[in-house]
Amino acid sequence: MGDEYQPIPLPDRAQLAPAEQLAAAQAFRDHMRRRHSVRDFAPTPVAEEVIAACIAAAGLAPSGANHQPWHFVAISDPAIKAQIRAAAEAEEQTFYAGGAGDEWLAALEPIGTGVSKPHLEIAPWLIVVFAQRWGETADGRRFKNYYVPESVGIATGFLIAAIHAAGLVCLEHTPNPMKFLPALCGRPASEKPVMILPVGYPADGATVPAAAKRKKPLAQIMTVLRAP
Repeated sequence: MGDEYQPIPLPDRAQLAPAEQLAAAQAFRDHMRRRHSVRDFAPTPVAEEVIAACIAAAGLAPSGANHQPWHFVAISDPAIKAQIRAAAEAEEQTFYAGGAGDEWLAALEPIGTGVSKPHLEIAPWLIVVFAQRWGETADGRRFKNYYVPESVGIATGFLIAAIHAAGLVCLEHTPNPMKFLPALCGRPASEKPVMILPVGYPADGATVPAAAKRKKPLAQIMTVLRAP
């Protein structure tokens, strides 16, 4: 914090020749097309080093003022996973009993979600994503973080892509509210939990909802304002 601006030469250039760009972009698109959010996990172990490498990739994301306002708690302890499942299901019970409202519940019906969350125990790892609402210097002084939701969202996208690149699957799980997570994960009051990602291999009989494969076509998500 407080470092004066010190420019250095661009250390890496990943640019491709124009003839290679389209193929590279299409290859990445096709790779990500094979990514699926999975609720049916196998209990097969995953090495901690793999999870650490994925989180390290997330830590490379851009952020407001380069404050990197995120923290990732990786959990393989069965007892802690069981506590998280119990707490999450208690919150989900209220959610699905009407706390979410009819419109929200109707929107979730094609996805097939419900109160029961066995994946929170079966998946070999849970990664809990925390957003740091403010930071602290070494001497305890508080400072403001900027664009926290946007920064953490980008880092989480990096993390999900890294998990997919490692040949694993995850599920973007957001129990609401998540007030039980900071204490279970030993995180400070400055951090707010935003997502739980169960991570592992898909079970042999894993399924995904058909609705999840219906993506908006490019024409609906892209507008081009061409040069005259």
